Amino acid sequence: MTSERRVLALYDERMLFHAPDTTQAFQPGRLERRVKKMLASLDYKWDYPEHPGRITAVWQRLQEAAIRGVEFRAGSNATRAQLGRVHTNQYLDSIFELRGKTVWLDDDTTAISPKSVQAAGIAAGTAIDAVEAVVQGEADSAFAIVRPPGHHAEPARARGFCLFNNVAVAAAHAQAKLGCERVLIVDWDAHHGNGTQEIFWADDGVLLFDTHRASPFYPGSGLLHEVGAGLGAGYTINVPLPQGTSDQALVQAFNEILVPAANHFQPDLVLVSAGFDPHPLDQCMNISYTGFAHLTRIVQRIADQHCKGRLALVLEGGYALESLARGACATIETLAGTEPPPLTYCGMREVEEALAFHRSVFEDGA
Repeated sequence: MTSERRVLALYDERMLFHAPDTTQAFQPGRLERRVKKMLASLDYKWDYPEHPGRITAVWQRLQEAAIRGVEFRAGSNATRAQLGRVHTNQYLDSIFELRGKTVWLDDDTTAISPKSVQAAGIAAGTAIDAVEAVVQGEADSAFAIVRPPGHHAEPARARGFCLFNNVAVAAAHAQAKLGCERVLIVDWDAHHGNGTQEIFWADDGVLLFDTHRASPFYPGSGLLHEVGAGLGAGYTINVPLPQGTSDQALVQAFNEILVPAANHFQPDLVLVSAGFDPHPLDQCMNISYTGFAHLTRIVQRIADQHCKGRLALVLEGGYALESLARGACATIETLAGTEPPPLTYCGMREVEEALAFHRSVFEDGA
């Protein structure tokens, strides 16, 4: 069953300019030598996983799918003032000084190429554009197809492929300029959104709900007892999960933890850090395309109930191109009004197919 909704998909080719190449000569320094030594110790060739092909795979699949109700638009660049709502001036100074350079930023292998800072500014600005579109009624929901991702970026530190925290920049903009006093951020990426958590740790105007693979999986944060502090105590909700977590468990967490929390919080805006690395092709968790559709439908209902449907999603992780593109497409189809198919336990479809194939033998022999 389909009930068409207006969905805005935002994409900008300038984000393709971020293209670290581990075979390049990086700026000389202690960190560069350390990372090079680490990469040289690997038994296989390591390529930078966060590459331009990630968003082109999503974009191309959306063009082929031709989903009714989906419109497309380019993004824009975030201003320093917009970035400065969540990042320190010292950090922004240091990042902007690296424009035109090729540098390793940390031993998590976060690196930049000459136009990476520009691409990161476009990613953050595009997340802002998505929020403005849904708050101003230009679309029922929006999906920002952006890179580099953002949820690992802390106020004063680049980390985990992330330079600017895109979803946090968008949330802070909604609070500062769009009249949104209470912003719900849902993070279903396989990795904990440590940067988003740190930025809003003491903020009672942002409720962060984060499901992720449990520590010691990267980045090692997001423990159950991490709930915020000060005014923000209780406004961070972490649900750490094992590697084999499948659709039913995650949907139950959303229905039985997120939904009641949202009912209490009553958000003015719902944002999603949408990572597709929980799919088994990324070997992090075991969430199917149907599972992503159900998660989307749950947050869509929350937005419908509390904030006139204002829902914006911002792409985070997902490095297996097939599951990234198909997962994003399943999500956008749901945003556009397609009801997700019923959830089934892993293997049930195959058992039913086998039953249909073999039933005649049993019946003939009766």
